[in-house]
Amino acid sequence: MFESPDDAPGTWGTCPFCGVAVPAGAAKCPECDDAHPLSPSELRAAPKSVRRRVKLTGLLRTMIVVGVIVGLAYLMISAVWQGPPVLTGDPLTTSAAYLVGPGNYTVISGEITGGDYVVGNYSSFDPVGMEVDFVVYNSSEWSGFYAGQHPTPAFSAAPGYSGRIVYSAPVTDTYYFVFTNPYASTTHLTFEIYVATEYESNVGDDGLG
Repeated sequence: MFESPDDAPGTWGTCPFCGVAVPAGAAKCPECDDAHPLSPSELRAAPKSVRRRVKLTGLLRTMIVVGVIVGLAYLMISAVWQGPPVLTGDPLTTSAAYLVGPGNYTVISGEITGGDYVVGNYSSFDPVGMEVDFVVYNSSEWSGFYAGQHPTPAFSAAPGYSGRIVYSAPVTDTYYFVFTNPYASTTHLTFEIYVATEYESNVGDDGLG
């Protein structure tokens, strides 16, 4: 295979079938297993159809590589222009009615970014006028509450049959909004609680109130 200075030892060859570079000394193409790799001088002396095929396959491979690079560049530029993705379906943007037995509670939870807030309202019905205890726990306080302890809530409201929810998170954490039926189990007072909440981002707030 070393018929000219171009065919010196260590010179890679070319596969006449798929056009990829073949390592020096290889008996066949590592891509397509063609058993006749050509040295540089053999490629120059090869039939025109072979040289054309090698050139076309090389051009096609180059176009594929360029296409991938352009595609990746487009995706990265688009991400920069569009900014971070907007997440929908936040668990703290919801509205629903919950049936709560005496001494039991219902809870909604989700992560709040520090400085963001949740607004909404709640009320008892069926029957109307039953008192509701409303508190907010952060993740560590919730663990204590769930374990049956009596942790200090991040926020609490005076018991009442209805109330407003306006809670601003001091730090980023998972927060638990707990609505409790405070009546003893012996009263058998089961009622429904309607809760509507909406997550509000503090981004863009000019602080002017």
